Amino acid sequence: MKKLLALSGSTRRNSSNLKLIMNLVDMTAGKYEVTILPDLSILPYFNIDLDNEKPPKSVTDFRKQISEADGVIICTPEYIFSLPGSLKNAFEWCVSTMVFSQKPVGLITASTSGERAHEELKLIMSTLEAKFEEESTLLIKGIKGKFDENGNIKDKVTLERMEQFLQSFDALLDK
Repeated sequence: MKKLLALSGSTRRNSSNLKLIMNLVDMTAGKYEVTILPDLSILPYFNIDLDNEKPPKSVTDFRKQISEADGVIICTPEYIFSLPGSLKNAFEWCVSTMVFSQKPVGLITASTSGERAHEELKLIMSTLEAKFEEESTLLIKGIKGKFDENGNIKDKVTLERMEQFLQSFDALLDK
């Protein structure tokens, strides 16, 4: 069974992005072993002076989780036409490493609009040399209206797009 790491760009406890990740976990039950890292605020603010032979333990642990995963799924909202600061900070801790180099990633931006954050996410992942294809990315607009009261995706089009995304991501993992 392949190991996946799922990152939520939102720091809210019951965010739409975390709900989306939980739906992905349900959709792939028995296929993947998924570790969810829902709160990136555990990482200190990036400081190049701390990114040396002995970075903070939370950073070392974070990098190790990425390294040990067969693939990473990133699900993020858009804040002020950009990525949330906690997600950008997490990526900054990875620049001096090769943890994302050729790592299969699935990129989901789920927000009110999300277009600019989605483009930024793809640019950053390209810079980190992550392995993704356009088919292993997904932009979901108007995310809050896509769930029922139990947090399940109720929108059929979104569900179909999620299934297509997962098929593409699965193919990427096998390459």
